[in-house]
Amino acid sequence: MTLRAIKFTPEVLLSAPRRSAAVPNPSGDKAVFTVNTYSFEQHKKASQIRLLDIESGHTTLLIEDPSFSEPTWLSDDELLVLKSGDKGSTSLAVLANVSNPGGPSRYELTSIPAGVSNIKVKKLSGTSIALAFTALTTPEGQLANPETEKKPYSSARIYNSLFVRHWDFWLTANRSSIWYTALEKQDDGKYVLAGKTPVNALSGTKLSSPVAPFGGTGDFDISASGLVFVAKDPELNPALYTKTDLYYIPLSTFLEKKPPPPQIVVTPGLEGYTNSPTFSNSGRKVAFTRMRSNQYESDKTRLLLLPDIGDLTKVQEFYATEDGEGAWDMRPDSIIWSADDSELFTTAEKFGRTLLWKLPASPADAKDLPSQVETADGSVVDLHLLGGKSPRLFVSTSSLVDNSCYSVVNLSEGTNDVVSSNSKQGKTFGLSKSSTGGFTFKGAGDYDVHALVMRPSNFDENKKYPLCFLIHGGPQGAWLDSWSTRWNPAIFAEQGYVVVSPNPTGSTGYGMALQDGIAGDWGGKPYNDLVNCFESIAENLPYVDTNRAVALGASYGGYMINWIQGHPLGRKFKALVCHDGVFCTLNQWSSEELFFPLHDFKGSLYENREAYEEWDPARFANEWATPQLIIHSELDYRLPITEGLAPFNVLQSKGIPSKLLVFPDENHWVLKPENSLVWHQEVLAWINKYSGIESEAGDLADRLESTSISR
Repeated sequence: MTLRAIKFTPEVLLSAPRRSAAVPNPSGDKAVFTVNTYSFEQHKKASQIRLLDIESGHTTLLIEDPSFSEPTWLSDDELLVLKSGDKGSTSLAVLANVSNPGGPSRYELTSIPAGVSNIKVKKLSGTSIALAFTALTTPEGQLANPETEKKPYSSARIYNSLFVRHWDFWLTANRSSIWYTALEKQDDGKYVLAGKTPVNALSGTKLSSPVAPFGGTGDFDISASGLVFVAKDPELNPALYTKTDLYYIPLSTFLEKKPPPPQIVVTPGLEGYTNSPTFSNSGRKVAFTRMRSNQYESDKTRLLLLPDIGDLTKVQEFYATEDGEGAWDMRPDSIIWSADDSELFTTAEKFGRTLLWKLPASPADAKDLPSQVETADGSVVDLHLLGGKSPRLFVSTSSLVDNSCYSVVNLSEGTNDVVSSNSKQGKTFGLSKSSTGGFTFKGAGDYDVHALVMRPSNFDENKKYPLCFLIHGGPQGAWLDSWSTRWNPAIFAEQGYVVVSPNPTGSTGYGMALQDGIAGDWGGKPYNDLVNCFESIAENLPYVDTNRAVALGASYGGYMINWIQGHPLGRKFKALVCHDGVFCTLNQWSSEELFFPLHDFKGSLYENREAYEEWDPARFANEWATPQLIIHSELDYRLPITEGLAPFNVLQSKGIPSKLLVFPDENHWVLKPENSLVWHQEVLAWINKYSGIESEAGDLADRLESTSISR
């Protein structure tokens, strides 16, 4: 019997088990994944590593200990895991006989006196396995450990070049690096570290990989041929340029103490971000993606092939055209190879979903555009080739109603079978696909715009529900049919709203023309698209009460909330919520990644000030009149805290009902469960007050306020 939540509340959302993507073993009969849960009663997190039987869907517990992470298959029945230790150290351990009903046995390979992450393994000949991982490294090429390094007497930081801080941390001399070694299986069945001491692959270079702040295992790959990785161009300032190159380090053995210098992979005409380098199963080819512009973080990704790792100058582009735009108007992301290396599978957004696509592995054979491979509802999160006789894929997905689903796609039969759904396809939360939908409307120009819709689970088409209008960030981003613990439409719908999430100009997944249309036009076409969306809702959705509408947005969505506040659409809403938004576009130069305003405002502040001023929400502060909640975090270095303080000061000085919520220990996102609960309580209490919805959220916020620092 499926346990069902009485009501899908913030507490249910935030305390529900969060599963990682599942990774199958070489034979394809088992998969491993992690589960994290948070208890608001005990105020602590629990972590598990679990084993999934792919045939039956049954799972068993392997480890319940938050110090263990990143389970990685060594063989069909053995896993390599990381264990965090004292004083910032990390142990590499092996779980053997994981299918044993009595539980796996465990032994330690080695202890590394630093933090380690992003482990990758590759079976070599015989009993040898290549191992790579990443770790923080000193300028001298040694492992760095902030917990054990000598602390200075002064807290001063001194810089003499751009890029002094990034995302939520101040830059130091230490950089991330890739380390490698090999494991060898002994006669007793246990592995040992054959290399004794791991080797820094990037020692003596100016290169750093993975690329901060979000780089991980997708930034590098290993094979018997060696190592490929992505790194920023060391000759260009990372504050001004996005350029990351693909490098190759040939290794005759993963025991080499001094690796050869990295060799750059040549991609003429493409100078932007490089991502997802993936060796073929043969180890001789590499597929990857790259952008053209070196100052546009959301440029179109091109799918590329290096057909022979022995010649780094012969890169081929899939669907290339003479004008350089490319025939496929999508942005490929993650990549895997078929078992015989004849096909590629990649993910790419389209119309509010992240979909799976298939194409020949050679650009010369890719005559037709990629064909879509049907998967479970929602968006693809991760995919792996599944061992066995027939060609199959193991796919992890999520949707607006299901926070984690594992399925098997049989390519030859064209079937897609769900193996395990964490929420019983939404039933655990009292949610179902029938609550979701969407519509299109005319945009501000000669194009259509798409919006996603979420209705309450007890929806009655004969009733009217207040509108919850969500505006996404990016600005080159999109609302997707996927799960979120930060902006989950179902949370608002279950309060009694019809939630509409439009994807206006600037949104990804609808072609590059719509996405690129926002550059130099932040408050132009996107705003008018939203005006048209609101009007379309009023005209075509009779069950929506637009006279009781509220609007919320974060990042660029927060910018748009501030822009709406100073324009006629702002008077259509009873209340607004701005999370980590932009108050003054001129302050974009207090950000860390200056390539962002350089691209989106078509030049620097001092060379093209007019472009910044044209779309500045602060310029229209005299028109502000709608009650507004401001949320901002002090570790948000992309949009500093003053971008939240300034609009709050304007609202307060004008006597407009307003409230400020500050998180000193969060970055651009609110990630800590207790903070996230407060976020949800305050947001729901604010919009419910002005929309007229009565709920427990208001009482919860009042109780919270009585025990927290406020005035």
